Amino acid sequence: MGFALTCAVSANAHEENVDSGIVLKQLEVVANRATTRTPVAFTTIGKKELLRDNDGRDITFLLQATPSVTITSDAGAGMGYTSMRVRGTDGSRINVMANGIPINNPESHNVYWVNMPDLASSLRDVQIQRGVGTSANGAGAFGASVNMITDAPSDEAYAELSGAYGMYNSNRQTLRVGSGVLGDHWSFDARVSHLGSDGYIDRASSELWSYFGQAAYRSYTTLVRLLAFGGKEKTYMAWDYASKEQMEQYGRRYNPCGAYTDSDGNPAFYPDQNDNYVQHHFQLLLSQVLCENLRLNAALHYTKDDGYYDQYKTGRTLEEYGLTPFVDADGNKIKKSDLIRLKKNDNSFGGGYVNFNYSRGRVDATFGGAASFFYGHHFGQVKWVRNYIGPIDPLQRYYDNAGRKFDSNLFLRANVQISEPFSAYADMQYRHIDYTIRGASDNWDWNTEAPARLDVNRHWNFFNPRVGLNYENGAHRAFASWSVAHKEPTRDNFTDGDMAHAPKAERLFDYELGYSFSAKSFSAGVNLYYMDYKNQLVLTGQLSDTGNSLSENVPSSYRAGIEIQAAWKPVRWFGWQANATFSRNRIKNFVEYIYEDGWTNPVTFDRGNTPIAFSPDIILNNTFDFKYRKFDVALQTRYISKQYMNNARTEAAALDGYCVSDLHTAYTFTEIGGIKELKLGFSVYNIFNKKYFSNGYASSGYEVGSNGEKQFYIYTGYAAQAPAHVMATATLRF
Repeated sequence: MGFALTCAVSANAHEENVDSGIVLKQLEVVANRATTRTPVAFTTIGKKELLRDNDGRDITFLLQATPSVTITSDAGAGMGYTSMRVRGTDGSRINVMANGIPINNPESHNVYWVNMPDLASSLRDVQIQRGVGTSANGAGAFGASVNMITDAPSDEAYAELSGAYGMYNSNRQTLRVGSGVLGDHWSFDARVSHLGSDGYIDRASSELWSYFGQAAYRSYTTLVRLLAFGGKEKTYMAWDYASKEQMEQYGRRYNPCGAYTDSDGNPAFYPDQNDNYVQHHFQLLLSQVLCENLRLNAALHYTKDDGYYDQYKTGRTLEEYGLTPFVDADGNKIKKSDLIRLKKNDNSFGGGYVNFNYSRGRVDATFGGAASFFYGHHFGQVKWVRNYIGPIDPLQRYYDNAGRKFDSNLFLRANVQISEPFSAYADMQYRHIDYTIRGASDNWDWNTEAPARLDVNRHWNFFNPRVGLNYENGAHRAFASWSVAHKEPTRDNFTDGDMAHAPKAERLFDYELGYSFSAKSFSAGVNLYYMDYKNQLVLTGQLSDTGNSLSENVPSSYRAGIEIQAAWKPVRWFGWQANATFSRNRIKNFVEYIYEDGWTNPVTFDRGNTPIAFSPDIILNNTFDFKYRKFDVALQTRYISKQYMNNARTEAAALDGYCVSDLHTAYTFTEIGGIKELKLGFSVYNIFNKKYFSNGYASSGYEVGSNGEKQFYIYTGYAAQAPAHVMATATLRF
């Protein structure tokens, strides 16, 4: 009774002394957000910066100027399939959340940004935490976490229409509307977007639709938000990448996806080699002031997605697809033929979280938990077989399996002000996971002459502590932290493996030490990190019984580096921002496997301490901003040093370093008739026309010559990025 009375009095005090807009911001507490009192390395990109660079390219490209980030585009120009790495770690090791709700696919641990095109138009800000960070929900952060907050409910009515058009027929059209506050409590916001591109790479087209909707109720102590956002995509495959030999023969834009030889012996491309996918996210969010020092945040979420890709495959063994070999007109028994397959999946992911934040005096503590359940159905069908004699059932499934995953956690996080400049931080998380896969795999088992059977039933219990010390005094801030993170294997680690190579969970010890100085016109910071991995899963060249590349647990590996940031604004019309990462990323005592003809008689090589694949030693970013009245100009430059596409330090599998600059210009008109604002922009990407590769693959093999000597070779493919190209934008706000 006394507690309830105290809460009621506190709520009334809020109503009398604070307006709703200020309280609203206080209510939006997200447990995994870092502040200057949190001993982690983080960068927050606000809405102004997001909108400045947003012309339809994926969010990954809008984050590329932040420390330790590298990005790539399959189509070569930022639309369609894109991905990012932070400190060299790939997307399956980056925890991504929207409003505290996990976005990573629970099985692959990846985020497919193409399923959420133009989400940047509905974001308030994005915070990237490097290292383990404070992520509480979803897949473990093994290199970074990306915490997105969607737009707050609108205070005033608005309408906004924006569009973009550029080379390769890249285009975007976006309509945003908001009701403002209705009846002192309600508001509604909505967005619909269409994006498309032919892609720089041949046939790497994309046709994308996206939406965002929000209904909100607010009072002085309560905020309830119902959100729905998602997208539909149709993207022609470009992820196989061309070899340099193919580029020399067919050109730099050559796309090997969908290539085949027609019945007349001429080269051709399958026109429907598309990825087709639909994804919907639903979130119900509650923020509630219980009393002056206690707040509640809770959420329910559900994600529904399904789709398939349509793929032409040449010379496939018919038995692998549940088809019977046939006899052609000449009496030849045909065991292999070209075919078109459909690989489909249908996913459901739902759950919720609740946390309580207590803040009083020197103590700021958050206690909470989350639980989620995932069901993923995977199956494949054969659409067509060349010259096939016999019936083909289009509904027949040549593989069919399902994954189920239950993920739950509890955490307690506290920040205690020890003295005026010093605060101590502790975060204890317990996480439990149950994961099963049952059914027939899409990998053929030649020993049983049947699809490999999947019978995975794994359970994990992880304890992830984080502790740190923070110093904040005027313009100076310093911190030191130690964190532990665990990560369960992905679906592919099981489906592409075998019983002899059962994957183990990975563990990370993350040590961080940072200092920053922030004044009115100048700021600078430095962060040292050492990420010590135990049982990290990496590709070694070894193959499973079904011929798939295995990711194996290596006992010891690490990432160590220094991140430096600086910003200077000597006058109102000019600003300069720069950051740099110098790192060393190594696998200790790496052993490489190489097979004869890519399949049999493996030989091993002890390569010693080798660089981790796709982990450049140097990443540099530089931005010059010029502002004169209503005219803005920004010149952004990034440099990525040499990196390897395998873990064996093979020079033939190296990506050369590259330096690329982008120029952005914009002019803003205000109060033109009934238009509040008209903004026109023009961007030139890769302004110095650098021809570079940002991603690729590599695999090795050997042949035995007539003299018995082994002759080694390597296959490589490269993701060519677009040379100089332009994009124009226009935004009208009413």
